[in-house]
Amino acid sequence: MNSIVRTREFKSVPKVSREKTASKKKLRSVSLIYVPLHLGGAHRGVSMGPAAMKVAEVAEKIEKLGLNVAEEIDIDVPRSVCWGDQTTAKCIPEILKVSQDVSDAVDDALANGHIPVTIGGDHSLAIGSIAGVSKHFKRIKKEFGLVWFDAHGDINTPATSSSGNVHGMPLAISLGRGDSRLVELNDYQPKVPRNRTALIGIRALDEPERDLIDDCGVAAFTMKDIDHLGLPEVMNRALGAIGGDISGLHVSFDLDVIDPDVAPGVSTDSRGGLNYRESHLALELLAETDLVTSVDIVELNPALDVRNRTAELGTELILSVLGKRIL
Repeated sequence: MNSIVRTREFKSVPKVSREKTASKKKLRSVSLIYVPLHLGGAHRGVSMGPAAMKVAEVAEKIEKLGLNVAEEIDIDVPRSVCWGDQTTAKCIPEILKVSQDVSDAVDDALANGHIPVTIGGDHSLAIGSIAGVSKHFKRIKKEFGLVWFDAHGDINTPATSSSGNVHGMPLAISLGRGDSRLVELNDYQPKVPRNRTALIGIRALDEPERDLIDDCGVAAFTMKDIDHLGLPEVMNRALGAIGGDISGLHVSFDLDVIDPDVAPGVSTDSRGGLNYRESHLALELLAETDLVTSVDIVELNPALDVRNRTAELGTELILSVLGKRIL
């Protein structure tokens, strides 16, 4: 697989000011937002993802870390058979409703000083979570960055998708490309600029996505880049590309970025992904920036899991990105 990033120069990891660090340390409360969304693709098992994370005691373990779980919100997802749509983007009205509800919940959590952790559910939920983060930072007139972990690009549009499944489109939608109803959520677009976005761990791209990634100009790092450069350097370059003048980071973590030998409970697995320690290290490095203000954990499919192993891993990863340390 050819590396997508070839010649672009990246700055080093942005230095975090004392003011930003102090501000982040005040965010000691978490809002857990459960989104059993399964409409982005034909994988019903992902609707059970939030329930599996509850079984893994995600709330209790966050509180053991020393954070307060201020609220737990269950987002309602319409019952639908819209996968039968013959349109170029399936289930748009239903996904739009869920996206608005998720956006409102994330925006409210940030406004109340909480860290929203959105648990899914398929990756189309990120349309709403990123919209909510964007609305918050737009209101306070500050910038945020997006770090997107995924085996796939998720940057298709209705014009390039062969399936019409929206869970393959959320990054494009957040960047301002795709179905106008989703793109214009909260009445503006894009939700995040391309120069504030890094895509990490990709290895299973649809052919049109290669051109879309180059055309969009996001900082994209394949598994070959991670193999060649090492994960710390990739994280360094990703954060450098996003820039040091941001006030927050949204982390959208698709569990299929991890190798299926480690995380079997995902709908669209792809061999050759991150191993256990690389997954934790990536999120630990982000936590050390003191800039993480919101998180997605998505694409958990308990129907394909082994003894809830992937849900347990997802819970551990949330703890890492929230600041859990070995020492």
